[in-house]
Amino acid sequence: MENLQLPQGLSPQGQPAGAEEESKRKAAEDDMRRDMIATILDNGARERLSRIALVSPERSRQIETIILRMAQGGQLRERVSEKQLIDLLDQMENVQSKSSSKTTIVYQRRRDFDDDDDF
Repeated sequence: MENLQLPQGLSPQGQPAGAEEESKRKAAEDDMRRDMIATILDNGARERLSRIALVSPERSRQIETIILRMAQGGQLRERVSEKQLIDLLDQMENVQSKSSSKTTIVYQRRRDFDDDDDF
């Protein structure tokens, strides 16, 4: 029974071999990203970013990406403080509010023949 051959491309768990390698690669990328963020941010900023991640993981991911790009581009001279992170969040909010238009809701009530508003 132990000498059974698996079809090509399958691992013993039944997953495709490529999926297992993909998950390992993705885990390694996440670890590397987490390590880089830990070296770039100071403790206060890292705590704030983790609280943001609890509420909105996709927004936290966007912030991390921006910070990593700034670090790779040489725009960051020192560790990012909590105040600098707040400023970055404000800038992101301003850009998003300018790009998306304000939504307004208009209520249109039907006028019946016997409305009291006819006076």
